[in-house]
Amino acid sequence: MAADGFKGATAEFILEKGDADLVAFGRDFIANPELPRRLKEGLPLNRYDRSTFYGGDHRGYLDYPFYTDRAVA
Repeated sequence: MAADGFKGATAEFILEKGDADLVAFGRDFIANPELPRRLKEGLPLNRYDRSTFYGGDHRGYLDYPFYTDRAVA
């Protein structure tokens, strides 16, 4: 298993190269509730805000938006 700042293309590369069987996503998964869809479809990722991670106040996991295509009515 590999982890540490991977994006879609870099995760795919390390898997294809055979250097890992699994790639873990932490921060990007917190900020993108549907991360697998975004990676599969090449959609942009929400930027994460570390100050909202793991408690502290009411901000956090539920505040990050799902991807919406504003061009579709």
